Amino acid sequence: MPLTTIGPRALEIRGVEKSFKKRRQEPVRALRGIDLTIDKGEVVGILGPNGSGKSTLVRVISTLITPDAGTVDVFGIDALHHPKTVQKMMNRVSVEASFFKKLSARENLLYGSKLYGLTSAEASPRITEILEGIGFRMKRAGEPMENLSRGMQQKIALARALLTSPMLLLLDEPTTGLDPRSKKDVQAVIWDIRRRHDASILLCTHDMGEAEELCDRIGIMVDGELIAIDTADGLKRKYQSGPELPTLEDVFMAATGTTLEEASMEEEEKELVTA
Repeated sequence: MPLTTIGPRALEIRGVEKSFKKRRQEPVRALRGIDLTIDKGEVVGILGPNGSGKSTLVRVISTLITPDAGTVDVFGIDALHHPKTVQKMMNRVSVEASFFKKLSARENLLYGSKLYGLTSAEASPRITEILEGIGFRMKRAGEPMENLSRGMQQKIALARALLTSPMLLLLDEPTTGLDPRSKKDVQAVIWDIRRRHDASILLCTHDMGEAEELCDRIGIMVDGELIAIDTADGLKRKYQSGPELPTLEDVFMAATGTTLEEASMEEEEKELVTA
């Protein structure tokens, strides 16, 4: 459960809108009046199909793109007017983390630490501590990244995100495309981060089991709208239609009129049509 804290929330988003225009077509509304809060120490999941707006939301929060309307506050600081200040408080891990593939895991982490203003002497013991803490096999830390599995690369992405001890961690589909064992390993790292580090986490995923296992609250996002948000049990009670609690899959179906898989297929078909 989230920590009991005093002061501003880790994240507070009000009325965020974002549209994109493709060639000569009408603008596509990626975010439609998003309201979202995350308390300090809380893990909030956003569950939705590909193309639902999850990644756009993460990019807005991380100040990579500017919303057309709305406000984004990170620990009480206006992210739109003070992006460099809030950037120091957060870090992001995406489904396709970028690395120098010919360099080793340790070399990539040392390079990343320099971007954060750390010297090699400061970063080296910190890197070892983090890698050992997330269960990375240290004997492979000297191997080129291109030799490591996707699961191991995602562990390195999480390690890189932890170098600066971020207060807000944005995870955008961190386990998508991983084999079952690697997915479990990365999920275990995320669980350990929430247990051991004083960080608030936004986890965007389309894995219902992952959302239910890792998150204090879960939001359902479709077509750029956050249509529901509550604890897993709260969502199940809200959409309960019989004597037994429904599954999250049942909840998604009741809330949207479609399954998560069907919604993802529909979004992919839209992309093909508008490409």
